[in-house]
Formats: sequence, structure tokens, C-alpha cells
Amino acid sequence: MKTRITELFKIDYPIIQGGMHFVGFAELAAAVSNAGGLGILTALTQKSPEDLSNEISRCKDLTDKPIGVNLTFLPAVFSPDYPSYIKAIIDGGVQIVETAGRNPQEHLPALKDAGIKVIHKCTSVRHALKAEAIGCDAVSVDGFECAGHPGEDDIPNFILLPLAAEKLSIPFVASGGMADGRSLVSALSLGADGINMGTRFMVTKEAPIHENVKKAIIDATELDTRLVMRPLRNTERVLINPSVQKVLELENELGSDLKFEDIAEEVVGVYPKVMLDGEVDAGAWSCGMVAGLINDTPSCDELIKSIISDANEIISGRLARMVN
Repeated sequence: MKTRITELFKIDYPIIQGGMHFVGFAELAAAVSNAGGLGILTALTQKSPEDLSNEISRCKDLTDKPIGVNLTFLPAVFSPDYPSYIKAIIDGGVQIVETAGRNPQEHLPALKDAGIKVIHKCTSVRHALKAEAIGCDAVSVDGFECAGHPGEDDIPNFILLPLAAEKLSIPFVASGGMADGRSLVSALSLGADGINMGTRFMVTKEAPIHENVKKAIIDATELDTRLVMRPLRNTERVLINPSVQKVLELENELGSDLKFEDIAEEVVGVYPKVMLDGEVDAGAWSCGMVAGLINDTPSCDELIKSIISDANEIISGRLARMVN
């Protein structure tokens, strides 16, 4: 299957594994890339640029296919040493970077001078157009359904993707609600050049996270995610649990007086406890509505092959019969 995304990133299939905190380790990224998609390491999961260098080397020992690195730019009291993380990416020979969070413009020259292709995650068409204007090679358009931060506009992919297709010149992928061949065909029909999957790749054999997390996602329905931190305009879609319920109660109780410190215990530093130790109730952790479509734990190769096979059948079979 060829699209502008497969040609840009030199991959077999237009399927990207998005960067995920304490999920995007070498095992998963290599498995996705070996299966013909684009696997992505998560830079800031690594405690230092040196650790990221080691993770890149470890990933390259597991695959000779293209890999990417996610680098999220977020406001922080003690901001990460982004130039050193970028140096580790460049020195590691990585050719693709997924940026997210704040505008990456100040860091683009270093990446572009090294010949790196940049895909930026956006939750609105206006942000996607800005990413195009500053020189990003592609964008990931994240609909309201997505895990993590869906922005504040609440626009689902059936509206967002056609708008993006009308206004963008650079390639883009659809993120949020993507799980199978139906997702891929839908995204392509709405104008996207591929799909980005996060939650679906969490529930694979190679995902290096605790089985409790995988089971929680499989057991969840499409009704089991919640939006937290909306009063702070830092909205995040997470899987419901007692910690999330506590956050929602505090938000309701405090209203406009809510401060980040009021909910910090439930949202800060929880990912190692959840993803590595399996304490799924330890805090709020990102999960997409697509959990309702996830019922098994395939290998990455099995998952990607089934997506492509099902997509081909839908396009050349079911849809072709309708047209004929």
C-alpha cells in the first residue's frame, strides 16, 4: 500500500505507532517497524539524553527498518535539555521525529539541518496549518476520540480529517479511534495518508507494559474514558478508575478555583507505577475511546497484517461491489 506517508518515511504500510510515555520503548518500536509500519521511541520517557542514546542503539539492534523518536515540548518548571535530546537523536542516526506539545519551531533548524523528517501532532486544522507553515514535513491530526490531549475544540475525526484534507498541502495521518482495517479505509477515504495508533499498540504482545494495563484496556468499553483537567485547559482523555473519579470530583467541587496542585497527586509521576508495575488505579493514565474496539492481544506483525488485509478486502471487495 503506497501513500504520501509511506513514501515520505520509506515504510511499507501507512501505519504509525505514536509516541507514548513509558510505552514507547525499543521492543515495541522495533516490532512495529519490522512489521512494516513506523515504530516510535518516546524520548522523555528516558531520564537523560544518554539514556535516549542507549535506547536508540538498542532499538537499532532489533530492527534495520526506519524508526522515529517522539519529542514532546511541554511547559515545565525544570524544562528538559531539549538540545541534548536532539543531539542524541541526530547522533543516533534517527531520520524521523514526531514532535508534540508546544510549537517546535525553535528546534526545527537543528532537526532539518540533519536531514530529519518532522511530523507534528495537532488537534486542530489551524495548528496543522501552522506546522506546515513553519516547515514540518507532515502532521498527525488528532481527533476528539484520541487518548491523551485532544485539545479544547472537541472536533471528531469525521469532521476534522476532511477539513484537513481541504486545507493542507503536506501529508497527514489520522489519530484517535484508529484500530483496524475499517479505521484505515475510513481515514484514507476522508483524505488522510495513513493512521497513527496509540492505545491499539499498547495491547500487543511486544508492548513492554504490565499485563494489568492490557487487560484493563481489553475489559473497557467505548464508554469508559473520561476527560480530566478540562478546567485547566489541559484536557486529557484517560481510562476511568478511582483516581480519575477523585480528580473529577475535585474539579466539580472547586470549579474555577481549581489549581493544578489540587490534583497533582493523581496525575504526576504515575506512569511508571501504572505501565511498569501494573498499578492501574494509581493515577490517571491516557487511553482512547478506541478501547471499545480492542478485544485481543496480537503481535505487532499480526495486527498490521490484519489491518492491511482487512483494508484491502474492504476496498477491493465490499466497496467495489457497491460501486459495480
